Amino acid sequence: MKKIDLNNKTILVTGSSGFIGFFLVKRLLNDYPNIKVIGIDNMNDYYDVHLKEYRLNELINNPNYTFVKGNLADKELINKVFNEYKPEVVVNLAAQAGVRYSITNPDVYIESNIIGFYNILEACRHNEVEHLVYASSSSVYGSNKKVPYSVDDKVDNPVSLYAATKKSNELLAHAYSKLYNIPSTGLRFFTVYGPAGRPDMAYFGFTNKLIAGETIKIFNYGNCKRDFTYIDDIVEGVIRVMQGAPEKKNGEDGLPIPPYQVYNIGNSNPENLLDFVTILQEELVRAGVLPEDYDFEAHKELVPMQAGDVPITYADTTPLERDYGFKPNTPLRRGLRKFAEWYKEFYK
Repeated sequence: MKKIDLNNKTILVTGSSGFIGFFLVKRLLNDYPNIKVIGIDNMNDYYDVHLKEYRLNELINNPNYTFVKGNLADKELINKVFNEYKPEVVVNLAAQAGVRYSITNPDVYIESNIIGFYNILEACRHNEVEHLVYASSSSVYGSNKKVPYSVDDKVDNPVSLYAATKKSNELLAHAYSKLYNIPSTGLRFFTVYGPAGRPDMAYFGFTNKLIAGETIKIFNYGNCKRDFTYIDDIVEGVIRVMQGAPEKKNGEDGLPIPPYQVYNIGNSNPENLLDFVTILQEELVRAGVLPEDYDFEAHKELVPMQAGDVPITYADTTPLERDYGFKPNTPLRRGLRKFAEWYKEFYK
């Protein structure tokens, strides 16, 4: 593994006003006083733009941060950014997220997740970058029966278009690593949650509905298990991976062995959806988001599984621990408490 010192480096983060992108940029600017971070985001309205603006406003006044508003599918813009700023490390987090939305709006997934990622790969090819780190997803495992999910498992049966685009990112990155010797690392994130998160995620949507007095639907009659991973753990994992790129080396045929790796980043502790909802409710009451006497039972509805969903996600993080000495470990209650406190503050 090739060590990369992030001090004095120029880092490009795509999706910089998104949930993970925002916390990553914030942490980089905080930890490395001599770093330059270029952020790209199209600020689209897939969810409440106020949230993206809130995140952007937290970053924009830092002199080491440059924000570019634009679309990954805009090849000219991407090339211009690479030519102008010459990033040494690229972290591609921009993507159209969400399994359910991919069923109703497939176009944006192809544009952002496939054409957009291809544009990033092409730019990395023409501007020698030291490391490309990109977001994949636990959804690539589809309805894999074997748990925990290992990066050695076959992942050829995606159950949503979103998952298929993420798997294709890994395939494209592998081809580019092989052809052009670009060190690339894909990170399969498992159900990321926390403050200032994505409103389309269950915990956030549940909270909005409970406040509005609406009923929340709990899929698969509550028998879903998710490997919930707190945002700080995800960011810690990303920063560690950024600092260690797969080694460039040649095989016996004299051709490059692709400097390519994929890791899971998850809590390795799947939680039952019903338990999750119970803890969330307790923390929302504790934070004063919901009244003490809230009748939860009246606002819960158990419903069957829906298309594109899987019953369990569970990360095997052994390779991440082995190579980077890190394992996510934030307990669910602590993470949901941070979310509830932020929610109370943000929505007053």
